[in-house]
Amino acid sequence: MTDPGSASATHAQFVRFVITGGISALVNVLVRWALSFVVGYQVAILLAYLMAMTLAFILARMFVFASATHDTLGQYLRFAMVNVVALAQVWLVSVGLAHYFFPAVGFNWQVETVAHAIGVASPVVTSYFGHRHYSFRG
Repeated sequence: MTDPGSASATHAQFVRFVITGGISALVNVLVRWALSFVVGYQVAILLAYLMAMTLAFILARMFVFASATHDTLGQYLRFAMVNVVALAQVWLVSVGLAHYFFPAVGFNWQVETVAHAIGVASPVVTSYFGHRHYSFRG
């Protein structure tokens, strides 16, 4: 059996985090795209992020940070706090790319979708450590 603190166990856990996070990120981008038909881009980013965050929590709790604790509410609240920081990063990167950087460099293909996809991917490492050491602490 692999020691849960070993490098290989940590690597496997990070891979599961990236996979479950990737599923949540895909949902995030698709929901943001759909919401953009009824609300503005910035609001759509926030709403889609909140929906995908709940999915990410469920997947992380089931497949990444299996915990003996039954403090689901506490874990969710800590998970949400880590995600507030990540949300700020996602929003800044997404809006910064779509409204400032891409126009400055002449990039004009699916600007909001590309910017949002990059924004959603941007906090993967910081979120992993935040969730590992705070949200799902043992």
